[in-house]
Amino acid sequence: MKNVLVPKQFLFRLTFINILVITAFVGLSSWAIYNTACVLAGGIVAMSNPKQAQFEATLLQYLWIFSISTIIIGSLTHFYLTKKLIHPLRELIYSTKKMKHGEYPKPITVKSDGEIAELVHHFNDLVKQLEENEKQRRKLVSDLSHEFRTPLSNLNGYLRALQSGVVKGDEKLYQSLYGESKRLIQLVEQMEQLKEWDYVSTLTFSKKEPIEINKLVDQSVEMFRWSMEQYNIDVEVAVEPNLVMVNSGAITQVISNLLDNAIRYYEGTGPITITGENHQSVYILSVTGPSKPISLEEQVKVFERFYRIDHSRSKELGGSGLGLAISKEIIEHHHGKIGLTSNGNVHRFWFQIPRCGGAKK
Repeated sequence: MKNVLVPKQFLFRLTFINILVITAFVGLSSWAIYNTACVLAGGIVAMSNPKQAQFEATLLQYLWIFSISTIIIGSLTHFYLTKKLIHPLRELIYSTKKMKHGEYPKPITVKSDGEIAELVHHFNDLVKQLEENEKQRRKLVSDLSHEFRTPLSNLNGYLRALQSGVVKGDEKLYQSLYGESKRLIQLVEQMEQLKEWDYVSTLTFSKKEPIEINKLVDQSVEMFRWSMEQYNIDVEVAVEPNLVMVNSGAITQVISNLLDNAIRYYEGTGPITITGENHQSVYILSVTGPSKPISLEEQVKVFERFYRIDHSRSKELGGSGLGLAISKEIIEHHHGKIGLTSNGNVHRFWFQIPRCGGAKK
């Protein structure tokens, strides 16, 4: 640990003051003892002047030895105990300096009890809370950046294609572009409302409404059609119509994340298949596509935040490791489930959400 000057200066000042106090009290006590002993000795035993002087000199010598020894031993003991007592304060100052430079120090260990120990415990809790807040802030920025990336890339790609005349606009395309721009506006509104995605109590997607799931699928597929044509990827859609009570923007984001993932890691000759089926009280939607085999270890971690499959698997050097994690959070907020079923080089990402009570059969 680096030297911290302030506690040392404080320690030396405190020790110096203590030495002065000890010296004053020892000197006063020795003077009182010396005079009292001389008076008592002269009154009890009759001594000649030489013997009286020898007695007083011997007594004074012992008092000097006793006083100096007491001052030295007392000062050293005080210095050691005080140094041990203020050691947590030295670490507090050092840790505070580290925080000023943007670092989060390790928790300070204190073995004693009392006010200083309580202060240290509160400081440790404060550092832990500040570090957690910083992680949540960075996580929020990363999440929102990922959320903006897909619709902005789609809009940019289509607008360039329209500008160059590679594709011609029609009502369906313009409707999809409008839907993406609307979703961007919703994301901006979420930035003002959300502090982080992980707060379950605040992120409830309370604005839910009955909506045809196949419409959300069609909109998402249309936005990725240009990308799939660039990579010569066919898509097959077999989605049973049904009403689901969802936040349309959030579920659209999940479908877009799964499609983006399938295109990004596509490797093979088969199509990307999107299927939707009614199963009792839930609706199951899946996105299936060919890619390199995914190990069992990767299958377990693929929905973890910031986990990224090997860059060499991706056409665009991989994503940020957030898309599937965000999708998992959104589906769980809709009281559903999400998962991966892998069969060699064919991978099926699926999620299930509750159906509306009066849904179609």
